[in-house]
Amino acid sequence: MKIMMLARNPNLYSHKRLVEAAKDRGHEIDIVNTLRCYMNITSHRPQIIYNGQALPKYDAVIPRIGASITFYGLAVLRQCEMMGMYSLNESVAIGRARDKLRSMQLLARDGIGLPVSAFAHDPKVTDQVIEIAGGAPVVIKLLEGTQGIGVVLADTPRSAKSVIEAFRSANVNILIQEFIKEAGSTDIRALVVGGRVVAAMQRSGSSGDFRSNLHRGGSAQSIKITAEERSTAVRAARAMGGLNVCGVDMLRSNHGPVVMEVNSSPGLEGIENATGVDVAGLIVEFLEKNAKPGRSRTKGKG
Repeated sequence: MKIMMLARNPNLYSHKRLVEAAKDRGHEIDIVNTLRCYMNITSHRPQIIYNGQALPKYDAVIPRIGASITFYGLAVLRQCEMMGMYSLNESVAIGRARDKLRSMQLLARDGIGLPVSAFAHDPKVTDQVIEIAGGAPVVIKLLEGTQGIGVVLADTPRSAKSVIEAFRSANVNILIQEFIKEAGSTDIRALVVGGRVVAAMQRSGSSGDFRSNLHRGGSAQSIKITAEERSTAVRAARAMGGLNVCGVDMLRSNHGPVVMEVNSSPGLEGIENATGVDVAGLIVEFLEKNAKPGRSRTKGKG
C-alpha cells in the first residue's frame, strides 16, 4: 500500500512512529508538508502539486494537521479525498472536532455526558452565562485553543466576569464550562481506533495547575477504564462522523464520565510510553483493512 502523511514536522515522535509502523509492514509512506502543497481544482483531473510535481494518487492519507493550519490543511485533505484517496480521518470530521462549540453540540445531541457549558456573544449577559455553568469557579476556554493554551480557571464571580469581558472585548469567542472539582486535576485520554478503545491513560496536572495536558508539564500513567467510560469514548468518536482515530478526553465526575474534547490528531508519545501499546501499528492495521487500492470513501456531509 502507498500511504501519504500530511505533516509539517517529520521529526515528531508520532510521525516517526507512524512511518516506522508502515515500513515494518511493507508499505511505502511519504511525508508531505501540508503548506507546500497547492492545488488544481478541476472536475475531471483534480491535482495536488508539491515541489513542482503533481502528486500521484496514494491508497491512503494520514492527516496530521496542526491546529494553526486547520483551514488550509483541510483544503488539501479535501483535495486528496476528491482524488479518491482513503483518508484515515475525514476532512469534515476533523473540522467538526476542531470547532469546540460545534463538537460539544454534536456530543450533546447524541446524549453524551458533558460538563455544563454556556456560550454567548453579548457581554451584557455575562452574569447569566456564569450562572448557567453553575457559578464560580468556572473554566473559560478559547474555542481555538489547543494543548491547554487558552484555558483559564476563574475562582470567583468577579474574576470570571473580568476574564470573560476581557476576551469578549478582544472579539475572541470563548466557552464557559462547569468546573469538575472532583476530578482533582486529572483526566483520562482514551485512544479510539476504528470504533474501539485501544489504549487509555490518566493524565495528572503539574503542581498548582488544574490542567492535565502533558504539554503543560503533566504526567501520565496507564489506567483501566470502566465499561461506561469505554462506551462514552467510542460514542464520542462516532458523534464526529468519520473520525476513525482520535483521542477522547474525559473527566470522572460525580455523575459519570464527561467528555472535555475529541482530539482528531492525538499525539502518540504519551500514550505509547504510558501503556506500552503499539498504537501506531494498530493505526496502520486499520488502514490495511479499510484503504483498499482504488477504493474511495463516501464523502461526509458538512
